[in-house]
Amino acid sequence: MAKIADLIVFECLKVHKIKVEPKRVISVYTLEKANNETVSNEFIYSYKENFFDVKNAGDINLASVMAAQAAINYGLFCKKIVFDGLYDEADKRFIKDMTENTSREIFVNKFLMPNEFLSPPFDKIEPEQKHKYTGAEIIFENNDYQNTVLKKESSKPDSEKFVILSSGGKDSLLSYGILNELYETHPVFINESGRHWFTAYNSYLYFKEHEPNTVKPWCNSDRIFNWMVKQMPFIKSNFQDIRADIYPIRLWTVAIFLFGVLPVARKRNIRNIIIGNEYDTTLKLNYNGITHYAALYDQSKYFDNALTRYYKKKGWGFYQFSILRSLSELLILKTLVKRYPELQEHQISCHASHKENDIMKPCGKCEKCRRIVGMLKVLDENPERCGYDEAKISKCLKALETKKVKQIGSDAQHLFYLLNTKGIINSNSEIKKMAKPNPQIMGLRFDNERSMLSDLPVEIRKKLFDILKLYAVGSYKLQNRKWVQFDFNEVDTDIPYFLSEE
Repeated sequence: MAKIADLIVFECLKVHKIKVEPKRVISVYTLEKANNETVSNEFIYSYKENFFDVKNAGDINLASVMAAQAAINYGLFCKKIVFDGLYDEADKRFIKDMTENTSREIFVNKFLMPNEFLSPPFDKIEPEQKHKYTGAEIIFENNDYQNTVLKKESSKPDSEKFVILSSGGKDSLLSYGILNELYETHPVFINESGRHWFTAYNSYLYFKEHEPNTVKPWCNSDRIFNWMVKQMPFIKSNFQDIRADIYPIRLWTVAIFLFGVLPVARKRNIRNIIIGNEYDTTLKLNYNGITHYAALYDQSKYFDNALTRYYKKKGWGFYQFSILRSLSELLILKTLVKRYPELQEHQISCHASHKENDIMKPCGKCEKCRRIVGMLKVLDENPERCGYDEAKISKCLKALETKKVKQIGSDAQHLFYLLNTKGIINSNSEIKKMAKPNPQIMGLRFDNERSMLSDLPVEIRKKLFDILKLYAVGSYKLQNRKWVQFDFNEVDTDIPYFLSEE
């Protein structure tokens, strides 16, 4: 059986030669292998308008941090990782902390959990409780910007402006729909150089025509990830032919898109950075004594709060949060399809989507497809609106009779309860066992871990929940491990924002 120490297969990964242009950031990733072979590739963010001042130290600093993001995935595998750019102490602490957290997450969720991409003997690794999981020594250098003086900023961006990391999924569509009713919104679609962009394509075309603040940066992170995977001896050589609902190794992914949003927020003086994530993406679990976040850290409220603290240390003044933390996936889709059908029409949640007649269509075969079709049917909505034909709908519903969905237990139980009681799928013993009513799923949920009012800036709360209450069936709070219904109208929405207590 292999051990965690066996995963250190590279001598050094160097992020260097960072070049800042008005519309582009380019960095070189150089990998030194154990056999003295050296390979390099370029990591690029590109924009269609000027977002960087090449003489501004703050912009050079932000570009340096952007360049570092992909490398945060590889702390388990290198003896050294060198970041050569303009970094301050807040950046160094952030990069080290996030690398360590990602190393632990990857060890647990990619090596200790089933992963069809792994080659023997790395598919069976001994669990180890360690004080530190990152094998790499992390080194910061500054060979290109030694004469550049970086000062801490004290920005106060506009609290009435919102930038939304947009993907074409239901969460970002609903976030835009609500916020666009209330404030000035700026959707940002990161065009990753891979199939991930397929899910955003339909929505982007709609936003491009209807929302003048829409931005579409381009980033080649997918090529960097695939290039790195090809160098790894523990990944099967045919990894690109394996169909799976997971990526082979990487888990620090959302942050790469997020940091591509920050230049837009800085240039346009936007305070609020919105990531669309629901109640069930905040999980803290334990596996053989190792604490982890179920491979969802960069979709959790812990991630949002950590980034907001980092922005505060930088003096950027950004607040990062999701307006959907109190909603289940089913309630998100209900609110979206009932209030904003013109947006839901462009929803693609399938990562195996394909192009037909100049628009993307979902595959109708994967877990996400059967989940979306099932939820739309229990909401008495037609999945054909967002690209499913009758054959795909029938196939998805048939699959739900024998296959599970990726939702936390109570959410899945309630979905199957609705599918069963409405006669949408044929009942069997397994479905009857799984189907249980959980009325809180269709309500607003609050607890002291996943969903707290204090995670939201004070001024947005009343306006937000005045809309959400129209579609939620009551409000619930967790008491003694049980959901108790309460009157949200009696809640003090002016309790302090979590940063105000620091």
